[in-house]
Amino acid sequence: MNPALLVLEDGRVFRGAAYGAEGETFGEMVFNTGMTGYQETLTDPSYARQIVAMTSPHIGNTGVNDEDPESRRIQVAGYVVREPARVASNWRATGSLGSALRDQGVVGIAIPGTRALTRHLRDRGAMRAGIFSGAAAGAGEDALLERVRGSAPMEGADLARDVSTDEPYVVPAIGAKRFTVAAVDLGIKSMTPQRMAERGCEVHVLPATATAADILALNPDGVFFSNGPGDPSAAGYAVDALRGVLDAGRPFFGICFGNQIFGRALGLGTYKLRFGHRGINQPVQDRTTGKVDVSAHNHGFAVDAPADGPFDTPYGRAEVTHVNLNDGCVEGLRLLDRPAFSVQYHPEAAAGPHDASGLFDRFCEMMEGSR
Repeated sequence: MNPALLVLEDGRVFRGAAYGAEGETFGEMVFNTGMTGYQETLTDPSYARQIVAMTSPHIGNTGVNDEDPESRRIQVAGYVVREPARVASNWRATGSLGSALRDQGVVGIAIPGTRALTRHLRDRGAMRAGIFSGAAAGAGEDALLERVRGSAPMEGADLARDVSTDEPYVVPAIGAKRFTVAAVDLGIKSMTPQRMAERGCEVHVLPATATAADILALNPDGVFFSNGPGDPSAAGYAVDALRGVLDAGRPFFGICFGNQIFGRALGLGTYKLRFGHRGINQPVQDRTTGKVDVSAHNHGFAVDAPADGPFDTPYGRAEVTHVNLNDGCVEGLRLLDRPAFSVQYHPEAAAGPHDASGLFDRFCEMMEGSR
C-alpha cells in the first residue's frame, strides 16, 4: 500500500496507508461506533461531506453486496479504518470493500491509531480534515494543513438538496395498500420507505425542495420528513414546507434531520453538537413511558427545546418525548394538539438494533386515527 496522511484542522497528523481510491478529499472528521453495518454507513446520505472513522478495528470482512446499500452510491467524503480485511468472506458478497471504494473514487486511509483519533475527537470535537495519498501526499504538512483549514465547514452547509432525488418516485405498498405517504427526501435511506411499505403504505418520495403545495397535492394520509446531511438552519425551504403541512393538519412523522426541521418549524433553535452521535448503540429514553431503546444514530446537530413540561408553539402545545441518556440532548418531539411527532434517531436501522421499529406502527396508527 502507498503512504497516506490524515490531517486534522487543529494540526494533528496521522500517517498510514492508502485505502480505496488515491488522491485527496476534505470533510468533517467524525467517528462511528458501530461494530456492524459498514456498508449501510458508507451509503447513508447523512454522511455527505464527512470523513468517517470506524472505531471497530477490522472493517471489510463481509465485503459488499447489492442488497444492503441505503442509496445509489457511497456517500462519505472519506473513510478511515484501522485494519482493512484482506479477504471478503460472505455468501452474499459481490466484491470487496476496498474495490468498491476505488471504483467510486472514495479516498480512504488505514491507520494504526483509530483509537487515538477517536479519543482526540472526543476531547477536541468534530473538525475539518483531509486525507492525502499518492501525488497529493507529496506536499508538505504545513501546506496540507492550510488546505484543510480552507475547506468548507459543516456549519451553514445546505446539503439536503445535493443528496436528494431529482425526480419523485413511488415505493408501492407490500400487500394491500392501507395509506398514502408523502415522504420528503432530505437524504432518505432506502430502508425507510421499505419499512413503511411493509406496513401497507404507498410511499411517494419527493425531492428535498418539494413545497407544501407539492406535498398536499398527493392528498396523503401522512407526511414523512427523512434523515439527511448538513445544517438544519440552512434548509429554510424544508421548514416552510413543513409549516404548510402542519397548517393543513396532516399527520406528520420525522426522523433525524426531519426531527430538526420539525423543531425549527415549531419555532425552536438548533445547534451543533461537539462530536455528534454516530453508531448503533445510543441509549434513548421515551419520557412518556420510561422505556429505553438502544438506537441507531447519525447526526451532528440537535434541537434546543425546553426539557421540563409542555411548551407553546404556533401549532399548540408541544413536549420533548425522548432524551439521550449519554448527554441529555433532545431525541424526540411531539405536538399535543395535532398529529405530529419526530425522533432524532433511525428506527429503520437496517444493520440493527431494531428496538425502535414500532415507531412506524405508531405513524400508521396516527394516520388511521386521523381519517
